[in-house]
Amino acid sequence: MRWIWLCAAGATGLMLCGSAAFVCAQDPPPSSEAPPTTVLPHSESSRFWVSGQANIILQWHPGFPAKYAGMNSLQPAGENATSQVLTLFTGLKLTPTTEVLADVEMAAGRGLSSVQGVAGFPNLDVVRNPQLSKAPYLARFMLHQVLPLSSETVAAERGPLGLATALPRRRLEFRIGKFSLVDFFDLNSGGSDSHLQFTNWAVDNNGAYDYAANTRGYTWGAMVEYNDQHWALRFAEALMPKVANGIHLDADLSRAHSENIEAELRGNFLRGRAGAVRLLSYVNHANMGSYRQAVNAFLAGQTAVPDITAHPLQTTIKYGFGVNLEQGLTSWLTGFCRWGWNEGRHESFAYTEVDQTVLFGAGANGKPWRRKLDRAGVAFVSNGIAGDHQRYLALGGLGFLLGDGTITYRREEIVELYYTVHLWRGVFAAFDLQRITNPGYNRDRGPVLVPGVRLHLEF
Repeated sequence: MRWIWLCAAGATGLMLCGSAAFVCAQDPPPSSEAPPTTVLPHSESSRFWVSGQANIILQWHPGFPAKYAGMNSLQPAGENATSQVLTLFTGLKLTPTTEVLADVEMAAGRGLSSVQGVAGFPNLDVVRNPQLSKAPYLARFMLHQVLPLSSETVAAERGPLGLATALPRRRLEFRIGKFSLVDFFDLNSGGSDSHLQFTNWAVDNNGAYDYAANTRGYTWGAMVEYNDQHWALRFAEALMPKVANGIHLDADLSRAHSENIEAELRGNFLRGRAGAVRLLSYVNHANMGSYRQAVNAFLAGQTAVPDITAHPLQTTIKYGFGVNLEQGLTSWLTGFCRWGWNEGRHESFAYTEVDQTVLFGAGANGKPWRRKLDRAGVAFVSNGIAGDHQRYLALGGLGFLLGDGTITYRREEIVELYYTVHLWRGVFAAFDLQRITNPGYNRDRGPVLVPGVRLHLEF
């Protein structure tokens, strides 16, 4: 029961943070203008867009019980790690309906235990390959075209992924270039932003969505989206990595590619409160290994341990589904949930080692305590893997994230809570607390508590 008291203490700490922020930085008198949320102002009419952000996360964990540890385990000794992500966003509006968007990013620092040992890893900002260069890189570069299908318009928020302040109510949007699929798919207002909300991989994204991406989370592709008043439909074709968690993408579309489709229904499902239902499906074609074949090769004496990479160049198929729900409950509280499943027979290849997931959470702003730009949230997520995947890890196989040498299988369960304080303009600070039970699906290890702090700057 010790963890209950620790979580309660963490929740109390979050409340105290909010109270302290209220005392130190009282809201200004009511104004018709929204308070600024960036350090520097941005034009609402310029053809050009330049902005930036910095996100710094420090996490640590005390020692935790573990009967053993393997090559890819979360280390049981206490440790800490700090990550930094810096991004420069740019955009140019060529015509009222055509724009070019690009940003340059730099990711530095590291994650706990070199980002290994937990499928729902506690820091979404970390790069999963610590050997990558820390030099700046091109994160996004895309052409964005809007095709109006109605004269009626709706308000739009101008930002790095779109420069318009108003869009046709009915429209087609085309994007081609480099981007992250989760810039547009599986979004959720309660839990999709590791810079201001939760930081866990399986909370901010659907863990079973093995979305096409290199190890930094980006791919090259093309996307089309239809938007109407109450619904939307989006489809994307994207490149897959050459190897699991690889930095290089496979440009041979006859061998490797990914299809992604999502339907979104929006409406006031509770009277006067907005909600949304999103149904997702994806199919990946890539050089993925089979867990069952890797186990059979090991049992036949062909490999020293089960090795998911011990196969000739091939194309296999992995597919999955997701459901994403959110519902406004009050003017300041939103509930949300996700469910995800993939076939689990083929190698976890791009995102994380999750074959089934279910998530429940709630997000709030600080309106009731006169801190409307503050944010708080709590979420519970339970992750699982398929039987072939379980046996592969139990016999000593390694994935790109997991590998304790063996496992006593149990679902990995995570509770996360956070509080984000708006300090001034585009300056935000946050405290985060996570409890991970059965890390890496292993009952013989954990539970582990992961506290963290975050500083976020918007320019």
